[in-house]
Amino acid sequence: MGMEVNYEKDSKERIPFEHYLEAYRQAAPEEIAVRCQVPYDPETKRFRLTLMGVEYTISWPEYEVAHVPEDRIGYYPLETKANARILLLRYLTEGTAAPSTGRFLTYREIPWGEVYFKQFQGRCLFRLAFGFGNKLQIFREIMERAGAAPITSGDAGYELELLKGLYVRLILWEGDDEFPPSAQILFSDNFPAAFTQGEDMAVVGDVVNDMLKALKG
Repeated sequence: MGMEVNYEKDSKERIPFEHYLEAYRQAAPEEIAVRCQVPYDPETKRFRLTLMGVEYTISWPEYEVAHVPEDRIGYYPLETKANARILLLRYLTEGTAAPSTGRFLTYREIPWGEVYFKQFQGRCLFRLAFGFGNKLQIFREIMERAGAAPITSGDAGYELELLKGLYVRLILWEGDDEFPPSAQILFSDNFPAAFTQGEDMAVVGDVVNDMLKALKG
């Protein structure tokens, strides 16, 4: 599936993809499996993992991605979207699976988050707020379809498992005559072990927003 993905349009995107793909090819798959707690089958040379409710198999060393046929969600960013493909490569090559204490962090509480907050606010929070702040029912339907669990925060809130043990909370407040809609995205406190750069968590926000947009129809 990977061949038709266009990485050329943005050299900033292309260079990291090639860089992380090379790191992935040089890595020992058994080491990745232990560090990231991702099952690996040495016979088929494939990892098996779930991203946002969709189960995939991922080949090593080629990094060919295929969703399992039984899937009901119908959106497969790991097959087609450069940002999701790079994000997962970064996790597999540099990240570590760690347990969460149950706490959730704002973007500002993440290492480097303060530095990148303005970008995160524009790219992720405003996009979520203006995409769904007045479409709460559609937001709920999409989140349920992706297997997210409702939470009591905001006017509509959900906890979505991004990767195994890594949870993102998406919270929306509806706008009214006086205030525009607003949004918050929180990260389980094991994210900094899984992703070593603040930029990665902004990409997580992008990947989740992309899913919402795609499933909005």
